[in-house]
Amino acid sequence: MSAWEAILLGLVQGFTEFLPVSSSAQLRIVGELVGGADPGAVFTAVTQIGTEVAVLLYYRRTIRNICVAWWKALRGEHGRDWRSRFGAHDLDARMAWFIAVGSVPIVVTGVLFAEHIETTLRNLWFTVASLVIFGVLLQLADTYCSRRLEIQDMTPRRALGFGFAQVLALVPGVSRSGATITAGLAMGFSRRSAADYSFLLAVPAVLGSGFYELARAVQGTAHPGTAGVLATVVATLVAFVVGYVVLIGFLKIVSTYSYKLFVYYRYALAALVVVLILTGVLEADSGQAV
Repeated sequence: MSAWEAILLGLVQGFTEFLPVSSSAQLRIVGELVGGADPGAVFTAVTQIGTEVAVLLYYRRTIRNICVAWWKALRGEHGRDWRSRFGAHDLDARMAWFIAVGSVPIVVTGVLFAEHIETTLRNLWFTVASLVIFGVLLQLADTYCSRRLEIQDMTPRRALGFGFAQVLALVPGVSRSGATITAGLAMGFSRRSAADYSFLLAVPAVLGSGFYELARAVQGTAHPGTAGVLATVVATLVAFVVGYVVLIGFLKIVSTYSYKLFVYYRYALAALVVVLILTGVLEADSGQAV
């Protein structure tokens, strides 16, 4: 992968990671168009480290408060009974446990189905179907659900609901933010609260996956076709800078407007991919990165 290809893919990752349009699908498509092959699941996972660092920067005070409150509750500063240690008296401490609970499904699924995630599920026909199906679900949830709940209304059951939705993001075309925000809207959360919790929930899963895949790439045990380390690092740095700016803008947009624009984009992208596959410009099966 050349330097300019790495920069371009970093821009794609940064622009699309936080939008409900699936950054992994964009990387899969653009990577093949400019480089002749799918850059791969490893490249996608590692470049997401850049955008997650943007999340850490933007939510730094919230994350700090959650970590401090969780540690205090665990030590028994709010009471030594189990309810107190699990955050009964502190919302930030509860949030830490909610994020932990919500992260379990994607960790288990990622370990059990790693090979399929890196190969079979990157078939572009899966991507097309995911773009359309989850576009419809997002549109329905955004149009008809109540949006009466805020982040303080989170419960273990709702946190697990977000977690199972996050699992679907392992399929390119679904979108991590799209799946979890759709789940949040369906459960009655406001647009902003669904987005905030979606991004906080993604931190452990994305950083864990990214650093794991980075270690595999450095050790030479990554899936064949993985992009080089230098190109991946360049793309990750670009994704961080662009992602931070996009994150700020996206949260302002969803606080005021609906998700219709993103839904229509998903439909248009799905149609474009079908045309590119049928005309032979793109191959449906995942190729090897160069």
